[in-house]
Amino acid sequence: MLSDEHVVTIFSMDKSNQETLTCLCSEPVFKSVFDHNFKLLRNFLVYKFRDLERAEDVAQNAFVKLWENCNILKTEQARSFLYTTAIRMSLNEIKHDKVVANFEIKAKPKSAHQESPEFLLEETELKSRLEEAINKLPEKQRTVFLMNRFDNQSYTEIAENLDLSVKAVEKRMHQALLSLRKVVKNI
Repeated sequence: MLSDEHVVTIFSMDKSNQETLTCLCSEPVFKSVFDHNFKLLRNFLVYKFRDLERAEDVAQNAFVKLWENCNILKTEQARSFLYTTAIRMSLNEIKHDKVVANFEIKAKPKSAHQESPEFLLEETELKSRLEEAINKLPEKQRTVFLMNRFDNQSYTEIAENLDLSVKAVEKRMHQALLSLRKVVKNI
């Protein structure tokens, strides 16, 4: 977490100054934790919950919670605290969204559609089966698929972001598409 120069500086100081610099509440240490973890946490949340704006908000809020609890946490506990807090916040927001969606469905009057009821039913079934199939993909395949198809990232960009070779990305995408084609054929 701390750079080599911070470590050298810390060891050359007396004991009380060392504790101040390694304390999570000190600005350089907290900044270092933020710089090393924010992007990773945000990306983790994006691919876990598939919402960039919400991922950024939740990641920022997790860092606020970390700051509020910096006196009781050690620097080495920061990362696990951030991920645990962010996941809990995300799940709470998802639960809230479901309540809001259910309320909107009940409150919204039925509107007349141009399409036949059979067409609407088939469309709904196809969407739900595809969503289910995407969710059932192994996480590595799902991540590559979502980055390519929903974030419009090239295989090269995905490879750089996930620290993989382009061939590995191609293979994961191929496997994901094979799985999804099986679902579409069965409809």
